[in-house]
Amino acid sequence: MTGTDRSEEVADELSVPRDSSPVVNVRDGTEVHLDDRVVSADHARPSGSAPSAGVPVPNPPEVLGRIPTGTTLRTELAAAARSRGLASSFAAELSTLHESIEAIEIPSVDLEGARKRLAEATGEEERLKERVAATRGNVQGRREVAADAKGSLADLEEAAAALSAAQTERIAAEQALERARDRAAAARDERERRLTLRDRLDNRRRDARSELANATYPAFCEALPMVPNGAMADPGDAPSAYEGSSLAASFAAVRISEVDGPVVLGPDAATAFDRWDGPSPETALGVPAVRPDL
Repeated sequence: MTGTDRSEEVADELSVPRDSSPVVNVRDGTEVHLDDRVVSADHARPSGSAPSAGVPVPNPPEVLGRIPTGTTLRTELAAAARSRGLASSFAAELSTLHESIEAIEIPSVDLEGARKRLAEATGEEERLKERVAATRGNVQGRREVAADAKGSLADLEEAAAALSAAQTERIAAEQALERARDRAAAARDERERRLTLRDRLDNRRRDARSELANATYPAFCEALPMVPNGAMADPGDAPSAYEGSSLAASFAAVRISEVDGPVVLGPDAATAFDRWDGPSPETALGVPAVRPDL
């Protein structure tokens, strides 16, 4: 099955000791022992705490509320597992990674503004150097002809003061640019760190989806013959080995889930039921079903 998984935030839950082995009951009463790294979310949370605010898959009704779901088999199965209150053993690590990413603050650095300030300060300094040189030459020339140089000396003093201020501004601009470059380098490092953490988070989300999907796969395989086109599917021994109709996979995932419904049947899903010599969608899926023409 093809499709893209939605991204979402991750809540802090606890993992399970390796010696535990929860059991899931599918709609027809079948009991399936789950991977011992997967635990009921009710047991994963402290008593009285709120349910998870986010997990490696979106809210189960968002994934399974419409067929076709437009997502992957692993996500469908993980959503089914979540609907039954299961949590991945990666949940605590996912929460830590998410919090680490959220804690990273990347400052805005105006390198262009700092460069512009230095260029302007440098240009002003050069202009005033020329003015000082010209004024000094004027003073020297007046003295050589014994002319009154008081006005020229005042101009020289004013130009020298302006040059001193311009030199101070140029030094400050250089220092500001250097600090801006340091901040920009630090910001680049933080962006790289955030990207690394996001890659790790994405990998752990995939691990969590796979773990939850594998935990519910035996129940999924048993549910396949109970839905349209499912009897012809070859489920293999893992979600990655599944060879069959994507619609049948979605039907089976909904059947083993605990979503309240209703589930909206797209045209292809509705047609599959119309051509199937079996029970109604409501009976096969175990939830209310809405057809596209209703």
